Amino acid sequence: MINAAIVGMGTWGQNLVKSVQGVSPHIQFVAGATRTPAKATDFAARHKIRMTDSYEALLEDPAIDAVVLATPHSMHTTQIVAAAQAGKHVFCEKPLGLDSASARRAAEAAALNKVVLGVGYNWRFQPALQEIRRMIDDGRLGKVLHIEGNFCGPSAYRFPNGHWRHAGDESPAGGMTGRGVHVLDAMMYLAGPIDQVTAQSYRLAQDFGSDDTTSMLLHFAGGSTGYLGTVIATAETWRMQVFGSNGWVQVGDVEHLSTWDLLVCMIDRDNVTNKQKPVRTSFAPVSTERAELEHFAACIVNHHALVTPDGDAVRNAEVLEAIVRSSSSHTTVKID
Repeated sequence: MINAAIVGMGTWGQNLVKSVQGVSPHIQFVAGATRTPAKATDFAARHKIRMTDSYEALLEDPAIDAVVLATPHSMHTTQIVAAAQAGKHVFCEKPLGLDSASARRAAEAAALNKVVLGVGYNWRFQPALQEIRRMIDDGRLGKVLHIEGNFCGPSAYRFPNGHWRHAGDESPAGGMTGRGVHVLDAMMYLAGPIDQVTAQSYRLAQDFGSDDTTSMLLHFAGGSTGYLGTVIATAETWRMQVFGSNGWVQVGDVEHLSTWDLLVCMIDRDNVTNKQKPVRTSFAPVSTERAELEHFAACIVNHHALVTPDGDAVRNAEVLEAIVRSSSSHTTVKID
């Protein structure tokens, strides 16, 4: 059993706790810290979490094996490095960093201090996404030609003027840091590294806050193309569609924390003009938050690295940085 501390006990931090507390035989939360402890007192008591007055106190506690960070984006790198230097394994909510240098610094600190670093890209634990990966690997989908995705919702309206999520240095390129990076990670899981982006990002709905309408054209090192949009001043929706040389597959709905269905539509090779109806597949319910935290715990026990300096979590930050540069310069940006 991995004894973890939760850092940041807002909505998402509490969601991570509830996904495993009292039900997982592999990881449990025994302590916590948050910027506004009065708001989390009752929650902590219900879940038998001992509250501390600082992050530093958690890092000094020998009874804690790992820390789980659900904190503002700009704090991630510093907190990860401090945890690694204290010998604590660390799971961080996405993004790993707001630029490539900070993400790489975090990953290198974990490697240097021989601790496991995980990052919260829980979509990879969706059975539907894993099935798409299998369809690519075994050739059923054919060659991946193009991927389209969007992840939208009313995030811009949820937080008042002055909230940290409206700050440009916390949410560059609008909904990319809170939403779009999930789709980027899923796309890279399926099609490999992205080597070029052309982006545009604007604030259109309100006279304050971060951008609310962001879109990108993507090119993958393997030759595939892609499109991604995120609008955070509209109704909730998300979708990802993968086009292969044998057909297409699609996931998407309004709710993204549920277990996804998968739509599959293949070419009729005997009659390519025959318009096939898509087939829907459902999967047994799974908590992706529990799955990612238990996977993190298993990697700790087995001394298996998760986030590495040359891995997808760092590449994701490189792509995010390129998107910000492209949208501000109105140019196409290549990624090494």
